[in-house]
Amino acid sequence: MLFEFTHLLALGIPCIVALVVASGLTRRRIYPLPLPPGPRPLPFLGNALQLDTKRPWLTYTAWGKSYGKIIHCRMLGIDLIIINSETIARELLDKRSANYSTRPVIRTNELVGMGFNTALLPYGETLRQHRKIFHQVLRAEVSVSYHEMCSRHANELVINLLDAASDLRQLEHTQAYTASLIMAVTYGHLADGHEESFVTRTHELFDISINVLSPERAAMFTAFPILEKLPFWCFGGAFALMSRGRELSQQLLNEPFSEVKAQIANGTASHSLVADFLSEAHDDADEDMMRDIALSGYMAGIDTSTSALQIFLLAMVLYPDVQARARTEIDRAVRHDRMPCLDDRASLPYIDAILREVLRWYPLIPLGVPHATSNDDVYGGYFIPKGAIVMVNQWALSRDEDMFPDASRFDPSRHLTADGKLKDPFVNHFAFGHGRRICPGRWFAENSLWTAAATILAVMRIDHAKDSNGNRIEVKPEFTAGLVIQPQPFHCSFESVNTVREGHLREMMECTGWQGFEASESLSVSVWRGIG
Repeated sequence: MLFEFTHLLALGIPCIVALVVASGLTRRRIYPLPLPPGPRPLPFLGNALQLDTKRPWLTYTAWGKSYGKIIHCRMLGIDLIIINSETIARELLDKRSANYSTRPVIRTNELVGMGFNTALLPYGETLRQHRKIFHQVLRAEVSVSYHEMCSRHANELVINLLDAASDLRQLEHTQAYTASLIMAVTYGHLADGHEESFVTRTHELFDISINVLSPERAAMFTAFPILEKLPFWCFGGAFALMSRGRELSQQLLNEPFSEVKAQIANGTASHSLVADFLSEAHDDADEDMMRDIALSGYMAGIDTSTSALQIFLLAMVLYPDVQARARTEIDRAVRHDRMPCLDDRASLPYIDAILREVLRWYPLIPLGVPHATSNDDVYGGYFIPKGAIVMVNQWALSRDEDMFPDASRFDPSRHLTADGKLKDPFVNHFAFGHGRRICPGRWFAENSLWTAAATILAVMRIDHAKDSNGNRIEVKPEFTAGLVIQPQPFHCSFESVNTVREGHLREMMECTGWQGFEASESLSVSVWRGIG
């Protein structure tokens, strides 16, 4: 964490004076109906000191048990509405989306250089333009054209996992899978060395941003704009990190975009989101928007997809019975000398059930991305004021024992009917968000995750690793904190269980020497004519 509320109180006389003045100026509105129930707040600080600041979703879930499925709390004078029920989330964010589709003003987003980010834009014309482009390139019908690309990258992932010198390098290889896949769609392939540098700096920017974008921390800068004018030493390294974030944002927005431009000029560019856009003339404003869209898409997918794959591997280690059932399903539906592909998906419902459970078992973004109300609203006799920050506590949704009995257990069968059919479409999973802010890349995400999981299970067994004495190394599900969570590094082993399929993968990789996927012409220039 970059700073704690206690640090704020230790900034010295000027800041304490600002606190007192701000507190004196704060006036509570008189509401026509009661707010949703919640814990009693302290004057001005509200409930800030009652939170688990590293994992606030745990606090909100505990409060939900005392106060109900929709609760109200305050952070430094800002109203927060926490939704602990999928039914309520769909009632408000889906059915009343016109009122719940904007984002709160998160000043730290601008301070860290992430003002371009599609996911955090307020509702309006710029957001509509961003989402229109994402829909054109990542909608369900177009995602079909990425099948071959997903398969090739998944084949490479399996070989890398089998050949890894250390089992702890599985994080590196899953990151490489998601990064290279999203890179191919977004920018094509950058020059040797540039791609690795781009990925490294993207992770650095992401690590910086997730530490300062939570509503609990951003509330301080909203409540006290004067904090931006204080000297750097008041916040230790926090402002230095924000400065580094702004520097990285500019590099990542401009460098890959400029490289694709150069590739088009010399005739070496492959089809991609950016290359197809640049194939027609656009003014500078259009190019600025495309830079924002490209980097937003890349950043939105890389860490969440990597985390999902890591959770999948963790679950396979801890629940070998699930893994064995999935492999049996694959071997029954797909010939032993052939790899499963997305055309086989309808015959492999248990793989889909596993991925639904991956997203439920440990939600990637436990509190989702915050919404804000555009107008006052009433729900269940409770008043929800205009400007309130609204968060769907996905952790609470995932632990709802009425919906998911024995919720801490990884059990894909909970997503299947009695006759083995899938209950709900994968893209409707609460992990993808709600309403008009639902993830526009969810079809691409599900295809890439499904392909990786099916390819891994078709070729190899994931098991506990052993130490130098041959003893099994126990694994516990421990996770990082932050906006996006992922498993802490864990030991596991990878063993080929189908040498015929493994041999085919190695032959394909040696024969093709592929340099990436050439997207179909359906993604070319005509896609971009609607930007202006």
